[in-house]
Amino acid sequence: MPVTPLAPEPLAPQPGQLIARGVCRLLLSHGFTPLEEFVPERGKRVDVIGLGPKGEIWVVECKSSRADFMSDGKWQGYLDWCDRFFWAVDQDFPVELLPEESGLIIADAYGGEVVRMPAESKLAGARRKSMTQKFARDAARRLQALRDPRV
Repeated sequence: MPVTPLAPEPLAPQPGQLIARGVCRLLLSHGFTPLEEFVPERGKRVDVIGLGPKGEIWVVECKSSRADFMSDGKWQGYLDWCDRFFWAVDQDFPVELLPEESGLIIADAYGGEVVRMPAESKLAGARRKSMTQKFARDAARRLQALRDPRV
């Protein structure tokens, strides 16, 4: 008699998710703590946010194709929630499409490299504090869900 699994097989990661994984590894190598799919406020969801060792906040939007980039009309709304904003794409992406004032990361599933560092636009102190607290709460909630998924 065949055994029925308790949970369905996990789906294969999508191209953007693989880029995000590489971005997270890159951020970790620079002393940042990454968190994927972070919601700074209702209606906004960034692909990766990184909290740096000095409290700096970076936002990274991962794009897997030209169509993925062209359909993103909300990215400018993310600029108010970070000190630096980056695009992360794979090596085959047409980077000439990306705004030059933004940062650029070339990444794959295993890592990445900062190709262009954007100018810093420091967050106001009150926003930085609220973002850092939200980052901590979200990260702790996710960790608790892993430890006790039924809560």
